Amino acid sequence: MKRIVLVAALFLPWALAAQPKTKPLHYDIKGTTTIEQPGKVYISFRKADRNQLDSAEVVNGQFVFKGKLDEPVYASIFMYLDLPERPGSKSRKEIAKFFVDKGTTTVDIKDVSGNAAVQGGRAQQDLERLNELESSIGKQWEELQQQYRKYYAAKDEEGMKKTESMFAELDAKRSATQRAYLKQHPATPIGIYVINTLAGYDINIPEIEPVFNNLSEEVRQSPSGQAFYRRTDIARKTQVGQPSIDFVQRAPDSTAVSLSSLRGKYVLVDFWASWCGPCRAENPNVVKAYNRFKDKNFTILGISLDDSAING
Repeated sequence: MKRIVLVAALFLPWALAAQPKTKPLHYDIKGTTTIEQPGKVYISFRKADRNQLDSAEVVNGQFVFKGKLDEPVYASIFMYLDLPERPGSKSRKEIAKFFVDKGTTTVDIKDVSGNAAVQGGRAQQDLERLNELESSIGKQWEELQQQYRKYYAAKDEEGMKKTESMFAELDAKRSATQRAYLKQHPATPIGIYVINTLAGYDINIPEIEPVFNNLSEEVRQSPSGQAFYRRTDIARKTQVGQPSIDFVQRAPDSTAVSLSSLRGKYVLVDFWASWCGPCRAENPNVVKAYNRFKDKNFTILGISLDDSAING
């Protein structure tokens, strides 16, 4: 089998739009809780492309987070709670989700249900308006989940298929609500949060790009807007029907190999690593596929993510 093993990761190039300078937002989160157990609470949020984590001591039922941000961000406060059934073990429990904006945000946590009372800036207020628009859909979703569990327990295949189609209908309604919200509020500070929810993991460029372009320039040029732009740029270049992005790497014998050099063949690009158990387990199937189709203009291009050169 002629298998070309390339060492090092494959990086996809993308065009980066100029990112404007933003004035830092000073935030102050003042929290209260009647939950007696925790000595600390934690907050997590994404800052453009990176996850951020901070902690605060709970003193007399009160805690404070302070800092600076480039833009409002969606955050989660959580605790590590003791598990009665497993002494010495703890479980992470999210107890509040909200938007952190400039100025003071108050968070009152009475229990671990996640329904904390939050008062904040414009971003939090916009989130609450959107949640209200989606509230009836959320209630129907919860009811449908309960019904699905009953069908599942009873092994009722017909019932499960019926509820699955109803889930799809509700999901379409939620998407329509989010689209309408963004169309009516193009300058909302939660715009990128909403469009990320709408787009999901696999971005449909023809559907999402017009929605993104309708957002205000300020929202599109925000740090999270730039991060979403990079996602769409990658999706645009890698969607089905687009030519594969060319690249050149060195094989173990130092020969330069490009993807374009295999143009005209059916090519299976196999990303793997010697330390990856599932990858190595799949190797026999890759070899089998090669032996079966090698005489039909088929080849395999192996991309190794190992740190040093290996022979394969």
